[in-house]
Amino acid sequence: MAERIAFRMKVHPGRIAEYKKRHDEIWPELTQALRDAGVSDYSIWHDPETDFLFATLIRAEDHTMAALPRTEINRRWWKFMADIMDYNDDGTPHVVELAQVFHQN
Repeated sequence: MAERIAFRMKVHPGRIAEYKKRHDEIWPELTQALRDAGVSDYSIWHDPETDFLFATLIRAEDHTMAALPRTEINRRWWKFMADIMDYNDDGTPHVVELAQVFHQN
């Protein structure tokens, strides 16, 4: 069964316009890689008071999201975004997984 997951990231202060621009022009190869990994309904929201980004997506039961970081397109995207987001020392975006505490259909 597919599942919805959520996580938090952070954009650097004053860089949300550039973040949005880059996502408005997201590379088709990255979009395809996400689809191929079983990702759909991916949304990212911005909190202007904290510059936190809140993301949700649905992943298929047989998703391969764990393999995405090893793909060339994903590594290239992370490098492209590193100047406007919080990143870990290993060159990956700082991501905090969020636990669902309520859901209503």
